[in-house]
Amino acid sequence: MLRILKYSFFDLTRSWWNLVYFAFFLLVTFSLLYLSSDLSNAMISLMNIITILIPLVGTLFGVMHYYNSKEFTELLLAQPIKRKDIFLGQYLGLAVSLSAGFIVGLCVPFFMYGIFHSELFSQFIYLLATGILLTFTFSSISFLIALNNNNKMKGFALALVFWLFMAIVYDGLFLLLLVQFDEYPLEKFALGVSLFNPIDLSRVIIMLKLDIAALLGYTGAVFKLFFGSYTGVILSFSMLFVWSVAPILVTLKVASKKDF
Repeated sequence: MLRILKYSFFDLTRSWWNLVYFAFFLLVTFSLLYLSSDLSNAMISLMNIITILIPLVGTLFGVMHYYNSKEFTELLLAQPIKRKDIFLGQYLGLAVSLSAGFIVGLCVPFFMYGIFHSELFSQFIYLLATGILLTFTFSSISFLIALNNNNKMKGFALALVFWLFMAIVYDGLFLLLLVQFDEYPLEKFALGVSLFNPIDLSRVIIMLKLDIAALLGYTGAVFKLFFGSYTGVILSFSMLFVWSVAPILVTLKVASKKDF
């Protein structure tokens, strides 16, 4: 598995798209830090970019990488290598390479602006952690979608629909339900619904850590009311970790039975 991971990682890090991904975060982070005199404001702006862009890139790269390496995967399947090692190695190579581009793109500007000596350093670590978990989450989900659809167009379409639902439609339906049933106590319902959206969970983590949960609206206020900042962050991180692990476990199970 380690050899497959190493091959996938170095192959992807040399790709043009990965370099563009790194350069985008580098330039955007430098721009936000230059334009804003407050590191906290820059982190909030980055949060809005991270929670939309990273899931989209993870989704598209995951599907694209699976289909582009399908012939190589079939060649490996003909060798005496465990299927689990093949798919896990390719998935980790993709997720780690994307995470590396994201981490370096953020760390270089923030370290130049003195985040290492700032009281906001722990918040910066949380920002990095949520971005990494979102990368692993949507990369694994895209792998699962592609594995279950041999048709490339259908696989890409389903992956994009999933991202669109989680990024935009989910919140719209959630707010619609809150408006329609505003006469009922919906706090526990809001907590339960938010746990099923990794993008919402990542926002909650950053907002609670920066102690500005009110800016997140109803969900952030409910999390802080029921759990407090630290307990809410731990719960959100735990669920986000489950989101990042569960899809790849299902993918490995499906791959072990799939007829290639």
